[in-house]
Amino acid sequence: MEELSNYRPISNLPFLSKILEKAVAGQIQQHMSNHELFEPFQSGFRQHHSTETALIKINDLLLAADSGQITILILLDLSAAFDTVSHSILLDRLSKYIGLSGTALSWFQSYLTNRQQFISITGSRSPSSLVHQGVPQGSVLGPLLFTIYMLPLGQIIRKYGLNFHSYADDTQLYISSKPTAQLPPQSLSLCLAELRTWLTSNFLQLNTDKTELMVVATRQLLRKVGDLVLTIDGNNICPSPSVRNLGVILDSTLSFEPHIRSITKSAFFHLRNISRLRHSLPDSVAETLIHAFITSRLDYCNGVLSGIPQKLLDRLQYIQNSAARVLTHVKPWQHITPTLIHLHWLPVKYRIQYKILLLTYKSLHSLSPQYLSDLIHTYTPSRSLRSSSSVQLTVPHTRLRTMGDRAFCVQAPTLWNSLPSHIQTADDIGHYKSVLKTHLLKLAFDLT
Repeated sequence: MEELSNYRPISNLPFLSKILEKAVAGQIQQHMSNHELFEPFQSGFRQHHSTETALIKINDLLLAADSGQITILILLDLSAAFDTVSHSILLDRLSKYIGLSGTALSWFQSYLTNRQQFISITGSRSPSSLVHQGVPQGSVLGPLLFTIYMLPLGQIIRKYGLNFHSYADDTQLYISSKPTAQLPPQSLSLCLAELRTWLTSNFLQLNTDKTELMVVATRQLLRKVGDLVLTIDGNNICPSPSVRNLGVILDSTLSFEPHIRSITKSAFFHLRNISRLRHSLPDSVAETLIHAFITSRLDYCNGVLSGIPQKLLDRLQYIQNSAARVLTHVKPWQHITPTLIHLHWLPVKYRIQYKILLLTYKSLHSLSPQYLSDLIHTYTPSRSLRSSSSVQLTVPHTRLRTMGDRAFCVQAPTLWNSLPSHIQTADDIGHYKSVLKTHLLKLAFDLT
């Protein structure tokens, strides 16, 4: 109860209603996919989309830095966005943007209206009151309805030539330019002003206190950037050296050192707790806990770490090695490689490669967002080689190993082209995962 603004109303929904909502959501999503009604750069609550696919678009920032540009990145924060959705505006969106009418539109009107809420604290309950705005939190349809509500946002941003990406109510804007240009560019200020007007007219509030700004570039270019202040609604927003974006800490040079420090601190905190209990835990339970609290942190959005320096990979590898020792009781002076082989654990470097190659396969087989598929291109040789059944990808030319070479559009084709053809041509995703992991295990541990 320390901060009441952190509390959100959760809808107490019956089980049967969730089944009905799931059926309705499936039909709406299919309709929107068939008619390309989704915002292409909205990754929240969509099939084949995730926080990781959204963050892989860091590709754009790396390429901009590689070409000698700086990027201004803004993370917009909306206050209690799901709770302030206007029902009348949402119904209008369903009609004009999605094409619903008649009984279908009336069903959604019935779904949204006549809901009640109350507050219960230590057994005391307030009188019930009607809910006049918001989508039900904890519902199946709520997130989908919110993404529909936000559809006009992309039109405003595109009008000013800015790039953006959204995940539910988290939106990031970014624009790249040469360091000699006016900073911040006028288009950014104008876009933010119109966005704020649109948000206000749609009963949404931009939280300027939590909205963050960061300048991304090489260390050399960052020295050329003077004092940069962005003003939103009378509030000055100064650049931060790092920001947390969808659970990943980004820093101004995209080194990911702050992110890896955070992973290390959190992972060892949980590993110490597991270690204290290890003597009383069965092996299967200990392994489950390690995967839940340690491996999950190593693997979360690890595709963005592709191409980072070995010294940073070593820090993450030390976490995995320590987890393996806790699980198997291997002593610190004993070599860990046989244990990792026995556990069938891919080392961290190869876990990252596995993730990139998995996203590449999905991109080539229409199992990923279009914005990822657009980053890779099939290589067509001047003379066709009839004996080759594999698919080769074009590797773009870049300037800097520390920037451009780390972009997904470079890492993906580079790793893919090194795969044996029998892996590239796997029939389905399940078979591909199996043969890919076997291949990477052999590479990692020099197995025959």
